[in-house]
Amino acid sequence: MKPQHLLPVHLLLIIALSGLLLSSCSDKNMTSTRHAGASASAGAVPAVKLQRVFNAVSMDVIVYMTQAPDDDRYWYVVEKPGRVLRFENKEDASEATVFIDISDRVDAGPSEAGLLGMTFHPQFRTNGYVYLSYTGNDGGLKSYISRFKSLDSNESLDPGTEKRLLEIAQPYSNHNGGQIEFGPDGFLYIGLGDGGAGGDPKGHGQNTQTLLGSMLRVDVDNGNPYAIPASNPFVSNDKGKPEIYAWGLRNPWRWSFDRETGKLWLADVGQDNWEEVNIVAQPGNYGWNGKEGRHCYKSAHCENPAFIDPVIEYDHGAGCSVTGGYVYRGGQIPALKGIYLYTDFCSGTLWGARESGSGAYESFQLLDSDLNIASFAQANTGEIYLLHIRGEIYKLVAQ
Repeated sequence: MKPQHLLPVHLLLIIALSGLLLSSCSDKNMTSTRHAGASASAGAVPAVKLQRVFNAVSMDVIVYMTQAPDDDRYWYVVEKPGRVLRFENKEDASEATVFIDISDRVDAGPSEAGLLGMTFHPQFRTNGYVYLSYTGNDGGLKSYISRFKSLDSNESLDPGTEKRLLEIAQPYSNHNGGQIEFGPDGFLYIGLGDGGAGGDPKGHGQNTQTLLGSMLRVDVDNGNPYAIPASNPFVSNDKGKPEIYAWGLRNPWRWSFDRETGKLWLADVGQDNWEEVNIVAQPGNYGWNGKEGRHCYKSAHCENPAFIDPVIEYDHGAGCSVTGGYVYRGGQIPALKGIYLYTDFCSGTLWGARESGSGAYESFQLLDSDLNIASFAQANTGEIYLLHIRGEIYKLVAQ
């Protein structure tokens, strides 16, 4: 059985640092037939495999990887203890330089804490701004969203330029979320978990007077330190925090925007039985902790007609901690075009999902691996990479 999410599994593997094994994962031979509506009836299953890349570059406990806007020359890898490494986008790359090191202010002790997210400002080439999401401990664990600036023509970031946008107290050590991204609307999106423990004991998911358990959206190009987009749901009333865009989330570990349609795909790590993927097409309430997936969790609160159900779910026979990926928009695997990719941190299974009609989606297994995938990465070209937390990077290629 999976532990009661006091150390939710997908980042429980960070305990791999001390050589411990994750024993709560499911049978590696389980297929995606445990998914609701899982099949490949809409078309043939693309034949793909994972190819190890950049294996000469030394890195450890990697949780994210990205490229700068309109610049394919480098990759940037986020290490949980507090560094961002940069290396050339070449198969024979052998060494990385430190783009920024803020390990002196990062608390990476808890299994889901550390340097967790990074995003470039869309005008990074001219303004040198990069945003980082991390946890620190100043009178208790806190999540910080900060802007840093390059002072050397974008070769590195200066740790001394930190400007904090948000500081959020974390009541427990887990469910910190941590991803940040700029959306196609130019606003900064920030994913935060429900504050931790098991079952959301403080009710943050359904409390819009807290920023926890929510997807936030802010305008960093106006205001000080930011302005509120006019279409945020609580911008003109006091029923919730104005930064909130969507709520009812448990732990939105990894999420992405479809670069063609702009849809926001959000994987929310489950509690005891169900993992889920949502399309956040509008502001609203995505159900936790009234519901887990499409199923009742708190019986007194699960019949809310305002709840927005996930488009994908699977039970813990197929895994135990979802890692969200991307809709494939690359050119090297034409059969994957338009398919959403996601995996499970415990089982290592990679699935694809495509629309089956009337807004419904069906899932199918693409491959099974022995990897603990902490995150996906999307190249500027649209090609997809998978990050094994112990420091290995794999490219998804045609078989």
